[in-house]
Amino acid sequence: MNVPAKAHSPHAADRPIFAILLMNLAVLIFTSMDGLVKHVSEIYPTGQIVFVRNLFAFLPLIGYMLVVEKRLQLRTARPWGHVWRGAAGVSAMFCYFLSYRLLPLSDAIALGLSGPIFLTILSVPLLGEKVGWRRWSAVTVGFIGVLIMTRPGSGIFDVAALVPLLASVFYALAMISIRRLAATEPPTTIVFHFTLFATVAALFTLPLGALDAGLAWRWPQSLDELWPLILIGIMGGAAQIALTTAFRRASVSVVAPFDYMALVYGFLIGFIVFSERPDRYLIVGGAVVVASGIYIIHRETVLARQRRRKASVPSLPVTE
Repeated sequence: MNVPAKAHSPHAADRPIFAILLMNLAVLIFTSMDGLVKHVSEIYPTGQIVFVRNLFAFLPLIGYMLVVEKRLQLRTARPWGHVWRGAAGVSAMFCYFLSYRLLPLSDAIALGLSGPIFLTILSVPLLGEKVGWRRWSAVTVGFIGVLIMTRPGSGIFDVAALVPLLASVFYALAMISIRRLAATEPPTTIVFHFTLFATVAALFTLPLGALDAGLAWRWPQSLDELWPLILIGIMGGAAQIALTTAFRRASVSVVAPFDYMALVYGFLIGFIVFSERPDRYLIVGGAVVVASGIYIIHRETVLARQRRRKASVPSLPVTE
């Protein structure tokens, strides 16, 4: 799931209840979209699904920019920043979508929620952040949760479980790129350039069908096959707008924890639509990962407040 480029503008109205409702709506739409992606994965290759997800996302995105923001602000002075963000983001999307094809939906979503763990780890070498014992402890607990879900050494470990974990690593790299871009770029500009990059990048999977028939793109044979593809893109774009608006209307500490409602929605959709029954290891491990992620978000918020208070001395990093 994509976190907005700029979490909370001090100039935006502070409406926490509205923001929480929007965040839940965004997560519900994203998770429903994931279920639809799993459904069409039986017909279409992952590269084609990534293409339509981004192509049709332009419909709500451009509509929002024209109607609400009254402008299309697309110019950027940091094209390479968008390239790096796009490369990491489209890699994460590809791995997430592939994991829905390879694993039960609830398993893929639960494992994919480990993104904040990798974000904390990668922020040390890539952002120069100093991570104290509290966040390292949360990271360790989060990894224990991942181990509970995957159960390596039990004889039933599925190599496919590595796909959503790899997606979480790419997700963390994308978030780091967004943090850098957000200093100068408006949120919708970053989302637009990513959507454009992902659409073009997905086209490069088109020739792969000549190498493997399973990767070959196919034209929808009926309206029943076409409408899910269009709906995936529209849902993705609409959810991104709701997500971005939610983070503009309340602080990260209020909104971000509700991202983990994806686990609940994923369990429900997996059970109702795909007759999936998550086992106790997935439930316990998922709960541990969620608790770890929420604590990491809490510490990030605390440290962000400290950094703002110490903004007059930017050369001194904030430690825990």
